[in-house]
Order: sequence, then C-alpha cells, then structure tokens
Amino acid sequence: MAVVATDEAARLPPGQTVASLRRFGLPQFAAIQPAVPDRPVVWVTGTVRRPVQIDLAELLALPGRREQQSDLHCVTTWSATHLHWSGVPFRAVHELFVSRVEPHPGSAWVVFAGLDGYRSCLSLTDALAEDVLFADTLDCAPLTAEQGAPVRLLAPAHYGYKSVRHVCAVEYRLKYDRGSAGWLAHRRARTAHEERSALLPGWLWRPVWRRLVPRLRRRYAKAASRSSAM
Repeated sequence: MAVVATDEAARLPPGQTVASLRRFGLPQFAAIQPAVPDRPVVWVTGTVRRPVQIDLAELLALPGRREQQSDLHCVTTWSATHLHWSGVPFRAVHELFVSRVEPHPGSAWVVFAGLDGYRSCLSLTDALAEDVLFADTLDCAPLTAEQGAPVRLLAPAHYGYKSVRHVCAVEYRLKYDRGSAGWLAHRRARTAHEERSALLPGWLWRPVWRRLVPRLRRRYAKAASRSSAM
C-alpha cells in the first residue's frame, strides 16, 4: 500500500490508508465474471404494488446526471482516493421507481443485487443521500467489467461492500436484509462512524483486517484467474 501524505491521511475516515483501486470483495464472488447484457435491465421488486423491469438506458437518461469526485473505502482498511465518477443520483432513480412500482409506505430498506449474485442493503434514507449514484463511468471512461459494468451503486459515505457492482435488481423491503456479507455486515456501515461490523467496535477490526488482507487478496486473485482461464 502507498505511503499516505499527512494532509491526505487527515481527510480519510478513521483507520483507513490509501491504496490503488482494484477489484476486491468476498472471495466466493471472485470467480463470477458477469457479461454485460446487450440490453441491460433493472428489476424492481419487493414490497411494491407492481414489480417491473426497466431498461437501464432509461434510468441513465434521467435528468440530473452529475459528475463527482468520491473516494471508495474498503472495510478492510484501504481507500482508493480522488476517483472521478459520473452517473444519475439514486434519488432520481427512486422517484421513477415510486411512480412505476408504488413501494409500500413502510419500505425503509433497499437491497441492491448485481449480475454476479452479490447483494447488499442500505436504509432508504442513506440510499437517498445526495452523493449516492447509479454510476456508469469512472475517470471519464465507461465502467469496465472489473469496475462493475454496466452500472454500479456508489455510496461514498459507506464502506465499499454497500456499493454493489453490476446492478441488475433493486428490492424494496420493510426490514433489514444482511445481504451477501451476512454477519460481517453492519446495517449502515458509515465510514465516518467506523461501522465496519455489527459485532465489534470498528477500531477492533483494524488489526484483524490488516492481517487478513494479503491472504484474502491472494484467494481473490486465484479465484479470479481460474475464472478467466475457463
């Protein structure tokens, strides 16, 4: 990992250090390299009156498209900084969903699912934050398969396991769903509060993750290489 300048370290969330951005996550998903469909769609389901399938192109053409510079913070203590994203605020996407599917008034949580099968859950309040995007470009170029094409969720105030890649489904729920991270997940996972997991205070996870990261990266890279060789 790179050495962090003092001013750079000062702006990072607690317990984070700077590293370059590369694909990483739960090892069981490393071998799944989903192909981008010719006509990507997003399924909107859950506690809704009318489940629907909406073309991704329609969502990405919604008014309010924006560019923003946001860091991506992995729960395992590394951060990729100064990333330039572009996409449509989830607020705008949600407004369209409300008009089409009519979520239950008590729907307080949203589950995002990717083409690789990975799922993660955000509170609806957090998902509607101004900086949460349906992002389709990174550093002025379309997302690659490694980066989460055709579209990924970007929730900069939360650890990276909330920012689902290859989004293909959005599910409204009345109750929290732990998603693919299971017991390791935190309901909100806010980086500023170091909500790494619901089990222990965030600062206690720092040495655990720093010790495990090299091993997890090797497992992830090995699984990914097996997939590419098929």
